[in-house]
Amino acid sequence: MTLAPAERSAPDLTGALLRPVRASRYARRRRVAVLLGVTVLVLAVVASLAIGSREIDLGTLWQALVNHQVGDHGQDVVIDQRLPRTLLGLLVGGCLAAAGAVMQGITRNPLADPGLLGVNAGASLAVVLAITFFGITRPSGFIWFALGGAAIATVVVYLVGSFARDGATPVTLALAGTAVTAGVTSVITLILLSSTSAVNTYRFWSVGSLAGRDGPGHLATTWALAPFLLIGLVLAVVATRQLNLVAMGTELARGLGVRLGLTRVICAAAVVLLAGTATALAGPIVFVGLVVPHLARMLVGPDYRWILGTSLLFGPTLLLTADVIGRVVIPRDELEAGLVVAAVGAPVMIAIIRRVRLVQV
Repeated sequence: MTLAPAERSAPDLTGALLRPVRASRYARRRRVAVLLGVTVLVLAVVASLAIGSREIDLGTLWQALVNHQVGDHGQDVVIDQRLPRTLLGLLVGGCLAAAGAVMQGITRNPLADPGLLGVNAGASLAVVLAITFFGITRPSGFIWFALGGAAIATVVVYLVGSFARDGATPVTLALAGTAVTAGVTSVITLILLSSTSAVNTYRFWSVGSLAGRDGPGHLATTWALAPFLLIGLVLAVVATRQLNLVAMGTELARGLGVRLGLTRVICAAAVVLLAGTATALAGPIVFVGLVVPHLARMLVGPDYRWILGTSLLFGPTLLLTADVIGRVVIPRDELEAGLVVAAVGAPVMIAIIRRVRLVQV
């Protein structure tokens, strides 16, 4: 009888002894992940600046960055074309990856990405309306429409999901997002069938590209929207602690004091600002928000603080690498980054579906 307390405490003692080992293992993996992420990101940035239809040697690249001489063709290509394109890739890739991490956390759905809550579809519909009825043909003009469309679509999805018997659960939100996306896509198709000019303009935007389609003002437009991206990133960082608790189950999270309604609103706002702005700038690029958080989770474990931080490194790397591949895969032409990412992301998504089990809430 006297051994019972000791027997009951043995599992707790074993867990306490194993905890530092697990923490040490994750600490080592996280250091390696950060070092790897920074290294490959730097290599991707250099490749984005140097590789293209015209090869730029590292000496010319360095001179262009530290002492640009106007009139030197190689340096002008770096500063006027490739630098804005690279900066756009850094912002768009990081924001899409961060938005995907937040969505997977709040929905507890490993297949969630920024398209799940209708963000891409809402932005696309708003762009089509801007092109067709307002005659806007440049990204600097319809970018605000895209942001508004993404926000409205997210609100509609949340309201539709709230009509379910159990309220706006992750499952009902996912189903509502799928339904809204299908409906919005049908409306987009109907509008485009009635306007040839809208088809031509929308087709170029919809494939997803980092090319400076807005001319010299494209970089100015990017910096003008940087505050929206910064606010979205701050909201995502604020939500990471709650996401760690939500990952343990909604009932347990509620018991630990998590205000699920407020957390979902914060996450939705972060996704709209991050994914909506990124989609407006570069078009509806898919799979970045799906693939990158999974890679981050494999490397750093289930802590969403580390998943978010690592995603901010690997998201731009994936998008810039896809952009570089698109420049060289077709001689004297280029394949848009969105198409390259889709070609890579589709088999990865199939692999994810085969390995993971959707969480029922």
